[in-house]
Amino acid sequence: MSETIVRKHYDQLAGVYDLRWKSYITNTLSFLKTWAEISPTDTILDVACGTGEFERLLLAEFSSQQIVGVDISDKMLTIAKQKFSAYPQVSFQIASASNLPFDNDSFDVIVSANAFHYFDDPLTALKEMRRVLKPDGKVIILDWCRDYLTCKICELILKVFDPAHQQCYSQNEFHHLLKDANLAVSRATKIRFGLVWGLMVTTAILKT
Repeated sequence: MSETIVRKHYDQLAGVYDLRWKSYITNTLSFLKTWAEISPTDTILDVACGTGEFERLLLAEFSSQQIVGVDISDKMLTIAKQKFSAYPQVSFQIASASNLPFDNDSFDVIVSANAFHYFDDPLTALKEMRRVLKPDGKVIILDWCRDYLTCKICELILKVFDPAHQQCYSQNEFHHLLKDANLAVSRATKIRFGLVWGLMVTTAILKT
């Protein structure tokens, strides 16, 4: 039911999403790209890719980057496909984070930005990311962090006014989820964007 609500919400937003959230998208995804340290030979999976703005940043540096983006909003994906129709090595498809339609050990890097708080089954999503990750690969997730007072307030508001919202996590709670998914934290930090947005980013690898 939650995914149906999220899909409807973002189908409605798709046409104005890039413009409405331009500053936030640019700031957070530029930070994520620098943090991720992606090689031009890496095969990337972007979970909850939206309109493909992270793909745009990657391709601006490495135009031959192999990327697959998945999202549950068909209209967001339509925009992404239009943006990158000239890149045959970039593809987009509808898929839930909890049921990724890929073989085991398929990707060098898996990223998910600004979406984890919408996942209705976060542990299953992390286990799916782990399953499709190559043995020496990495999962990188950027999302809101409840350790910041402003995010706690935002969450209270969203739980009333945004039926698609699920839950924000503290950094400690999120790291416990990674551990339960048999992923190990490699790098992690928290960062603030402006007065409101407090985020956390974590790079995780397979447990040995």
